[in-house]
Amino acid sequence: MPNPMTVKGAEDLRGELAHRKGALRQEISEAIAEARAHGDLKENAEYHAAREQQSFNEGRIQEIESRLADAQIIDISKIAPSGKVIFGTTVTLIACDTQETIRYHIVGEDEADLKQNKISVLSPIARALIGKMEDDVVNVVTPGGEREFEVSAVEHLG
Repeated sequence: MPNPMTVKGAEDLRGELAHRKGALRQEISEAIAEARAHGDLKENAEYHAAREQQSFNEGRIQEIESRLADAQIIDISKIAPSGKVIFGTTVTLIACDTQETIRYHIVGEDEADLKQNKISVLSPIARALIGKMEDDVVNVVTPGGEREFEVSAVEHLG
């Protein structure tokens, strides 16, 4: 199944992959070699910790390579703005009850970070927004109950 991803998200994953394959792999190898030099491996906590770190790193490398292989990279800056909410757009919402303004950037699963207002295209909010137009009113089921939002703006910020 294709894994939608923004250009920035793909760049970030490639950067993490390069770090894990390069510098981090080297650091872990050195830590294992140093721990081996301390003698008996059965009771050597440093050795076991370094091996565990190596296993985690190699697993993450495989995961990133798989995510990138399945990636469908979407460059929102190359899509003409239409006022319609699609993957990669930044959506400004106004809560109908409180008039609070919220902005979300709809991104791939790997890129989602609520602290940066980046929500996964698979999230309930994004699924409710996809296909809507500016000025549409949308009902969104949130953990706190159902809320109504007006789509104030849809931007292609890339």
